Amino acid sequence: MKFDIFCEIQKARPWPKDHEAVLFRETIEQAEAADKAGYDTWWQVEHHAAEEFSYSSASALVLTAIAGRTKRIHVGHAGVLAPFRINNPYQVAERAATLDLLSNGRVELGLAKSGGKEWETFGVNPETARDQVRDAFTIIRRFWTEDSVGYKSPDFSIPERECVPKPVQKPHPRFWQTCGSPESFFMAGEMGVGSLGTTLLSPVPFMGEMLDHYRRGLKACKQPVGKMLNDEKGVFTFVHVASSRKEAIKARAAWSALWYVNAAPIVFKVPRAVWYDVIRSGLHPNAPRATAALAGADDTSLDIAPDEIPVLRLLKMMAKGQEVSAEEAHEVLEQLDSVIIGDPDHCRKKFEAYEAIGTDRMMCLAQFGQIPHRDIVRSMELTGEHLIPYFAKRKSAAAE
Repeated sequence: MKFDIFCEIQKARPWPKDHEAVLFRETIEQAEAADKAGYDTWWQVEHHAAEEFSYSSASALVLTAIAGRTKRIHVGHAGVLAPFRINNPYQVAERAATLDLLSNGRVELGLAKSGGKEWETFGVNPETARDQVRDAFTIIRRFWTEDSVGYKSPDFSIPERECVPKPVQKPHPRFWQTCGSPESFFMAGEMGVGSLGTTLLSPVPFMGEMLDHYRRGLKACKQPVGKMLNDEKGVFTFVHVASSRKEAIKARAAWSALWYVNAAPIVFKVPRAVWYDVIRSGLHPNAPRATAALAGADDTSLDIAPDEIPVLRLLKMMAKGQEVSAEEAHEVLEQLDSVIIGDPDHCRKKFEAYEAIGTDRMMCLAQFGQIPHRDIVRSMELTGEHLIPYFAKRKSAAAE
């Protein structure tokens, strides 16, 4: 299992002076630290109009800066928002090929369907968004591998044109798709592209089920949309490795994870109930009384049930502006198999659970909420010292 970084470019309030400039400088420094620590890929999201949650609206520029300041780490889009009203696929092909040249062949290209507020911002038709993701892969592959391409479909047309430049990697950089539902995991597999999934607070077995949908898609793949099959499975979740449990609490990592889960539905205009249902459905084997108590409840309400699931209780308290201590947040989240926060030994055991479900790439969300920059860098260093070598040896031993 390889180790990657997944980055939103994020800083929760309160903000320091000139916080945007500071945040970008810190992000570049963190990428340099990840490169030195031995992480395989730096994955950058693309989000728009997401103040506080994500300043990664120009991901290609950020990845170009990172490529110029690093030596070996790959630079990945996770992913370019593929609806054509947001990104013209011809321009995506040009930009990614340019980045592949500037990085000397280190580009990984993922595409994303997006939704909610971003669709509203750019006037995306929800009925065509999924098909445009599929079409974008084909269009980009053709521009990268053919001399002159013309393309015509109901949603996109371009006369015969060369794509200049062409990527360094041959036949082309690997394709990936960001996935958040059984349908999208199956679709990624059916297209023969790598899957980039999200765990966050849902249990590891839940992600295992999603990866099963991806494997079913791979079996149904008749012809990959790329020139080669990419069957790797990446999963991202909250990760903060500290020298001790005490230091992890001091960094407010668990508190920051709760902040993230509360902020995301607001940014993307996803009903809070969607997030709560995923958490609840995964946790009910451990807390059946809590599930029963909430059956039929109004999931838009922030009322806390008598037998509320602990993590939902803290999320609702934070959403209502009530104080949640770093200690309490840590005590609750360290019980979740999906959240990897703690000392190296504690984190190793949780990483092994992801490895057991067939995760090929652990995409570590390292910069989130209020975690200080110095602690993020130290987390990367500790991962490089204790965890990346450990799992590399396990992979070598398994191969033998």
